[in-house]
Amino acid sequence: MTSPIKNQTNILEKLNIEKLNVMQEETREAIISNPEIVLLSPTGTGKTLAFLLPIIAELDINCPEVQVLIVVPSRELAIQIEQVVREMGTGYKANAVYGGRAGSKDKTEIKHRPAILIGTPGRIADHLRRENFSSEFIATLVLDEFDKSLEIGFEVEMKEILTLLPNVQKKILTSATQEVEIPKFVGLKNPAIIDYLDQGTSQLKVRTVLSTSPDKLETLTELLCHLGNQPGIIFCNFKDTIQEVSDFLNENNIGHGCFYGGMEQKDRERALIKFRNGTHRLIVATDLAARGIDIPEIRFIIHYQLPQRAHEFTHRNGRTARMFNDGTAYVLKGKNESLPDFVANAEIEEIQKTTIPPPSIWKTIYISGGRKDKISKGDIAGLFMKQGKLGGDQIGTIEIKTDCAFVAVQASEVNRLISLVDNSRLKSKKVRVTVI
Repeated sequence: MTSPIKNQTNILEKLNIEKLNVMQEETREAIISNPEIVLLSPTGTGKTLAFLLPIIAELDINCPEVQVLIVVPSRELAIQIEQVVREMGTGYKANAVYGGRAGSKDKTEIKHRPAILIGTPGRIADHLRRENFSSEFIATLVLDEFDKSLEIGFEVEMKEILTLLPNVQKKILTSATQEVEIPKFVGLKNPAIIDYLDQGTSQLKVRTVLSTSPDKLETLTELLCHLGNQPGIIFCNFKDTIQEVSDFLNENNIGHGCFYGGMEQKDRERALIKFRNGTHRLIVATDLAARGIDIPEIRFIIHYQLPQRAHEFTHRNGRTARMFNDGTAYVLKGKNESLPDFVANAEIEEIQKTTIPPPSIWKTIYISGGRKDKISKGDIAGLFMKQGKLGGDQIGTIEIKTDCAFVAVQASEVNRLISLVDNSRLKSKKVRVTVI
């Protein structure tokens, strides 16, 4: 291993970040000087970087075992944090382990021990129970979005994890929830509390859109036409409702992705990739998308169905108007539908009828090679521009995973591109190139 990068300035340069925000600076200082930290800050304010910077600065280059354990409520958040660590370019290894994929794949990846291990509570507890890695050198424990892990039923696993870590010296808990209750089993005695929950969403507007019928699908379409080609999330409460909304949007030629717990992990990841790279400007989702996933700043969210509780409404709304940007949460109110107190006073939005926005100019290309094949973004761009004869402006976002990659390509060029580059060599591997 080459000498690791711990200098904050160098890391921020790699991430193309000019400077930390106020919350990140305060958090960094608190983690350096306190053994127990509770960080409360809205979704999208940069909590991950806030705790990673001081953690990485304290890693021991000579330790061959896991030193930091980060426990998260969802697969998507585990993958997201793993990606952030890699993009920091410090030289320290990080791996994500989570349910929904074979445990043998985890064991293969962590055979060469990562300094930082990220995972969901069930999978982390299982690995600790089986002694698949040593817990002796784990000095830092992060419970990221800990209230969400408890809410979805991981209390037993989280308690077990705490009992299987004998030498933890620093505990960091994060949440985006007001009035969160810190679980006693974590054993915090006198934590430093950093609370930024009253900041970051001051530009949020909440508007009610009235439907003339109990069926809100036509009104949803009219609202999407009114909003134009902007990125947004449509929140539903149930998988069946998502399917109903998705079918209706397809009938009206409105491109979108879907995201909910019952989907295959591969399909969930691809839905987010397409949303991030602009292939889809809309995603229809359950509350699984309210926090803990890696998506860009969005202009609006639509509550096709309202959640049962006020804090769930807040988490959904936290996907827009982030870090003092503006954004709007729209509540679709069906005929004769009553609204809960937490939205009862929202102003009514008058919709201007217009045409359906044009489809996205991007499509997503899948490449059957990734990081383990030593393939870089430059390699992919070079292949597509030289052999595929694309211009630089016809290639969008490139995301490289362990064993594959995804590229946004101008839709009009996709078929020609595939005919030119499918079955080509990237580095030492012959790769398949297909549209997804």
